[in-house]
Amino acid sequence: MSRTVKHVHIGGLIIMNIGIPSAATANESKLTIVNPKTLYDPTPNGYSTAVVTPPGARVAYISGQGGQDGTGALSPDFAVQVKQAYANLRAALDALGARPDQVAKLTIFVVDHDMSKLGVLTENVKEMFGTALPAQTLVPVPKLAIDPMLFEVEAVVVLQ
Repeated sequence: MSRTVKHVHIGGLIIMNIGIPSAATANESKLTIVNPKTLYDPTPNGYSTAVVTPPGARVAYISGQGGQDGTGALSPDFAVQVKQAYANLRAALDALGARPDQVAKLTIFVVDHDMSKLGVLTENVKEMFGTALPAQTLVPVPKLAIDPMLFEVEAVVVLQ
């Protein structure tokens, strides 16, 4: 099977085209969420075990979005930063012409993570993604790029 790979870098976004010959049908144009019954059900915590992309899909990578508002200001409040970071992620999706249900994978970084922060994280991811929960990895970190930054989210998006 031959493949053509093209990368385009636009600002903080990298779009990767992978051309794979296929006869995709309308049913194959959406992401498929996989939560095996033999594993712990992750959906109450706001994520899925795995997400399968359709054949021939274009993939975009959204750089980490922090909780800065349009002026670059950061609230000292963790919950405010998380809400703003997801609003920033939504703006990046909008710029790509993509919807939240096209996000296959999130990686989130939390400064000084503890269990008290999980409720805020779960609430925000469920608010944005509903039942189309992407695969997700949480990485606790001691600090991020800017000292007052407490949260960052990056995404892998399947453009159809």
